[in-house]
Amino acid sequence: MPKISQYELEREANIARNRALLAALELDDAAADLGFPAKPPPDAKTKESSESKAKPVQPRKRKHREEETPVPRRQSTRLRTVIDPNENPSKKRKREAEAEARRAEQETARLEAEERARAAKRPRHQDLDLHTVAEDGDATQSTDESSWRHAADPEAFVYSAKETDKEDAEISTLRDALQGLQVASRAKVTQDRIYSIAYHPERSKDLIFFGDVATDPTTEEGGRYWRLQVHWPATSKSSISTVKVDPLDPHTVYTTSYDCTLRSVSFESGVSREIYAAEGGALLSSLDLPPGGHEIWISDAAGGVVHLDLREERGKARYYGLSSDKIGAISVNPSRPHFLAAASNDRTVRIWDTRQLTMESGLLGDADEDLDISEDIASAWGYETVNEFAESKTGRGTMRGEWKHDKAAGSVYWDARGRSLVSTSYDDKLRVWDFKSSAFSGNAQFPSMRPLRVISHNCQTGRWLTPLRARWTENPDIYPHFTVGNMQHSLDVFSAKGELLARLQDKSKITAVQAVTCSHPSIAERAVSGNGSGRCVLWAPEDA
Repeated sequence: MPKISQYELEREANIARNRALLAALELDDAAADLGFPAKPPPDAKTKESSESKAKPVQPRKRKHREEETPVPRRQSTRLRTVIDPNENPSKKRKREAEAEARRAEQETARLEAEERARAAKRPRHQDLDLHTVAEDGDATQSTDESSWRHAADPEAFVYSAKETDKEDAEISTLRDALQGLQVASRAKVTQDRIYSIAYHPERSKDLIFFGDVATDPTTEEGGRYWRLQVHWPATSKSSISTVKVDPLDPHTVYTTSYDCTLRSVSFESGVSREIYAAEGGALLSSLDLPPGGHEIWISDAAGGVVHLDLREERGKARYYGLSSDKIGAISVNPSRPHFLAAASNDRTVRIWDTRQLTMESGLLGDADEDLDISEDIASAWGYETVNEFAESKTGRGTMRGEWKHDKAAGSVYWDARGRSLVSTSYDDKLRVWDFKSSAFSGNAQFPSMRPLRVISHNCQTGRWLTPLRARWTENPDIYPHFTVGNMQHSLDVFSAKGELLARLQDKSKITAVQAVTCSHPSIAERAVSGNGSGRCVLWAPEDA
């Protein structure tokens, strides 16, 4: 009798232990399925047991359940087609023609799907139906407001030295109203940062337009919102740099985008239409319209501005290089629409008299051919050409004033009277100007461009926050004031004299910088702000 090795003894012991465990669990069949040998009888020969150990483990045979339905295997169309070996030539030709037609149809469908996918990634130059671009709800609701924006009296809220008490009373009343504002509602309208904002003049409801990076929205915490993808499909190129409500028709909204286009959205007709496209040009950074509503001024990242007259046919736009660097904001004087303020990364805020910048005057000579930035541009003049003309005797009075900041000027805006200016800059200063009406007469330079007030204000938003912009109220019937975000998570409100009227904050609900702000153009006790994570906040009285 051969001697059994220690390894075989241990193996037999392990098998016995496993068999006992399976038997205790009533899994004898499972033991057999796993390949364990059955328990040998006591009188079994050692030779037979050693032979059984030498046999390979047999694979377990699967037991098919009667209730299981066999899954059909995938087969190609060629294999599924049963071909009659005795098929005559005519039937064969017919069968092959039908197969070829099916293949052609499938190929056409594939190519059409690929073309639709490519088209979804292209900029949108065609007219768009809002029912198509609206991702949630009915986006064609109308409002009851008619022409809402009108030029204010430039001498409104101007007080003499003897009327300081009257002015103090106006400011005190406004301060009391603004300090009573609280967080009325919040809503996350997009996943990414909010770039721009506009408050609709509708009085019966709060209608607010946010321009964002155009990604998918997630949650909603208050109110109702719609998302319209009217520019380049949801990419970084679709970021909305500016949103403006038409001063003549509040049912129409204008937007500029990083896809280098300007579009109008009509909520009456339900159509989004392209107004201007700077194909191959610089990014469009801002736009503004005078109260008359027939003209549009657009600034870009190359230091130029585009002038559009909506009464003219497309292709009559004019381009002027007003700076050697990016113009971040442009503002049309509402009471004197031919005066234009521009803030640039070259650290300057300049005031231009645009009556000189017209092709009809013939003063600038021939257009610069190398600046023909798009088919929509009828004429274009570069910065050097405009600058030389402004410094010439003929062009005297084209640039009426200039102020140099310590760092890049991020924004500048006229108030509703067209009398005061406010600018923001990366030198951490807010600057407020107040010009007398006499300064706008004639062609001479402004007597002084020294700011009325310089306010220390942290503007270091960095890369991931929208740059802070100080925005005046468009309401001409109340004392002029402006809103601006604060890096300490508040919304600050200042008067036209640079006095802090209110610092709106709620640390229990707001933990982010309110970088983008504006106020209601018809109601004093309304303001709105947005942050870099796509959340907006409505500020209103407690009983609103």
